[in-house]
Amino acid sequence: MTKLVTEKQQNQAVEALKRMVSHPSYSQDKTMNAPFGKPIRDALDEILSICDELGFTTYVDPEGYYGYAEVGSGDKIFGIIGHTDVVPAGDPADWETDPFTGVVKDGVIHGRGTQDDKGPTIAAIYAVKALMDQGYEFNQRIRFIFGTDEETLWRGIAVYNKKEEPITSGIAPDAEFPLIYAEKGLQQSYLVGPGSDQLELHLDNAFNAVPAKAAYSGPKLEEVKKALGELGFSYNSDDQHLVVTGKSVHAMLAPQGTNAVLRLAMALDKVFDGIPALDFIGKCFKEDATGANVLGDVSDEASGHLTFNISSLDITPKETRMQIDMRIPVTVDHDQLIQNLTDKVAEYQLKYEHFDYLAPLYVPKDGELVKTLMAVYQEQTGDMKSEPQISGGATYARTMNQCVAFGAMLPGTPDYMHQVNEQWELDSMFKAMEIYAQAVYKLCVD
Repeated sequence: MTKLVTEKQQNQAVEALKRMVSHPSYSQDKTMNAPFGKPIRDALDEILSICDELGFTTYVDPEGYYGYAEVGSGDKIFGIIGHTDVVPAGDPADWETDPFTGVVKDGVIHGRGTQDDKGPTIAAIYAVKALMDQGYEFNQRIRFIFGTDEETLWRGIAVYNKKEEPITSGIAPDAEFPLIYAEKGLQQSYLVGPGSDQLELHLDNAFNAVPAKAAYSGPKLEEVKKALGELGFSYNSDDQHLVVTGKSVHAMLAPQGTNAVLRLAMALDKVFDGIPALDFIGKCFKEDATGANVLGDVSDEASGHLTFNISSLDITPKETRMQIDMRIPVTVDHDQLIQNLTDKVAEYQLKYEHFDYLAPLYVPKDGELVKTLMAVYQEQTGDMKSEPQISGGATYARTMNQCVAFGAMLPGTPDYMHQVNEQWELDSMFKAMEIYAQAVYKLCVD
């Protein structure tokens, strides 16, 4: 079919993405009509303003939990579900560009959110705009739904689902091509134990990212350095503190990262006796992000191994608390898994404490939605080998009727999600725009 997206829409999309990146929209304290902080509300208002300018009808929840923009008419709704929040950028000094300035250089746009998820959402918006500009009429409503705390607890999209009518089918442009028709269960929890008078530690990070740094300036500093050296772990230091270094990746890819918090804890366990959380990490969990040292081999043929990320560790005189993120294979008994974990950590004086759970997603591969999207992807890329996937990631697709994660990262696109120097090659962005335009044409134009 003839190409649908023009250079005009491509350029407009890049400028719109710059506007979105300028908002540091990570979760912050609640303010009036901004339940997750003013920067997230500002980003929501910005994307709705962009959609207003393009001719969409827009709506914002009065309390600020979500917004949407739509075009077309009819009883059916094709949903395109994205999110306007991002994970924190970390130390700006680690970035080559300002994380909250959309900088284009050498055919790449840099900035927090360019891959996750502001860039893909903008790409989908301007793909639909390309169809609008060419005069196509839609056989149903196309509704862009904007969540506001996808990186934390999904409360915004939960409010949307309580207040609004359900979509008929849809996509979430918040993953990889070709398509994800099933997603592992996502369990986020705490392990809580007794405090310690020997040291205090505050290593706080997002649930869903492997931490790349862990700082320490407590007692027995030289002994901790020696322990790190014996373990072969990298760190930077001076006379008063040290920083263990690792490699950050999304929690769903935890085995591919290097967890600095675990490495520091393993070294501390060699220096300090009788601290249950350090015993658990140093003597049991270690660095196996499949959780096999704790739970045995938890896997299935369809979706692979469990992933188990320990991202934060706080030790005070009152209590010890660590937060964990598990991506659970689709056929595994969730309740039995949690009981097994509860029993195991009890051996280390730790208690299991629930935080949030998202059940798995499954949409049949032989249904019209999956078959149509796969055909469009293959037609536009020539990739006839890739198959629909099962993922350890969690997207808004699992919250909606007949919805799958569809792009926007192409095979071979470097993954910068949740990492410093997040960026997206413009050629890849423009290819994703064309795929989205063709998909919406096939599904929503007679």
